[in-house]
Amino acid sequence: MTEFWLISAPGEKTCQQTWDKMMVATTRTNNLSTNYKFNIPDLKVGTLDVLVGLSDELAKLSSFVESVVKKVAQYMADVLEDSRDKVQENLLANGVDLVTYLTRFQWDMAKYPIKQSLKNISEIISKQVTQIDNDLKARASAYNNLKGNLQNLERKNAGSLLTRSLADIVKKEDFVLDSEYLVTMLVVVPKTSYAEWQRTYETLAEMVVPRSTNLLFEDQDSGLFSVTLFRKAVDDFRLKARENKFLVRDFQYNEEEMKADKEEMTRLSTDKKKQFGPLVRWLKVNFSESFIAWIHIKALRVFVESVLRYGLPVNFQAMLLQPNKKNMKKLREVLYDLYKHLDSSAAAIIDQSAMDIPGINLSQQEYYPYVYYKIDCNLLDFK
Repeated sequence: MTEFWLISAPGEKTCQQTWDKMMVATTRTNNLSTNYKFNIPDLKVGTLDVLVGLSDELAKLSSFVESVVKKVAQYMADVLEDSRDKVQENLLANGVDLVTYLTRFQWDMAKYPIKQSLKNISEIISKQVTQIDNDLKARASAYNNLKGNLQNLERKNAGSLLTRSLADIVKKEDFVLDSEYLVTMLVVVPKTSYAEWQRTYETLAEMVVPRSTNLLFEDQDSGLFSVTLFRKAVDDFRLKARENKFLVRDFQYNEEEMKADKEEMTRLSTDKKKQFGPLVRWLKVNFSESFIAWIHIKALRVFVESVLRYGLPVNFQAMLLQPNKKNMKKLREVLYDLYKHLDSSAAAIIDQSAMDIPGINLSQQEYYPYVYYKIDCNLLDFK
């Protein structure tokens, strides 16, 4: 299970008691979840007005940062192409896997100093992640252009003889070059029509050089034949060939152009390899940065929401639960029983959702008598 529930409940006489009570309810007898204390430092509370405003802002910021985390992860998977199984080992936070980082979460005092106000901390995170988002767009655009151009060239050199580039198939000696009167043409002939071609090509137009055809290349369905004729017969030959289901390819042997195409392909391929390493390194670093920022926002949200719900002085225990997949419904019920005294209005929502009233889906609101945020560490959406 990569899903975690980050919850908080007010301190009893001590926060340790709150923790012990939750542990007894969820693990001692029934193994509903694996639990971890989630350490949030003593942040500056500020005024109630600021907290209420901040609660909404943090919700929006959390969605934005989550979307950036997922974008970076998904782009990492796209860039690693054939090595998708290696993606997971590159998606680390502070050098450890995501579950380890989350279950051992420690606030990063250097990045997000707790002497700053909550609003300032949220602005630091917002600026940092917006910058990552903008950089990702620019880097992805440059790399995708390069990759796209290379794929277009590769596509030209593959596929059917009817459409593919012929430059890497033909040689100089296949052509009559620099002749005022004669020209060599290339014709695609279906394999089933080879005999027909050999029998008729000399008669498709006047002025075809006898015995001038050669088979230069074959794919699954067709062969590429050369044929030499007088220039003035070209249009007539093209027309008659088409009537006989032979396709004349527009191709002129030009060494300069062919060399330029090859060089372009080599250049693009080299550029792609050159950019690949630094890009993967950038993605690793900035995945880590954005994931860490996202978990700090979750911590901020728990802090703000706990103060708004449970009041001052600050006295709550934040707890991270990793639900056992089979027992998620039961875990909800146990937590509800444990904390229903905190908020009677939540009881009404739970009761109504249990009744499954058609057209009313109150359960989707995910409102519980305790502070609750879901964190899912599965960030990849493999197609």
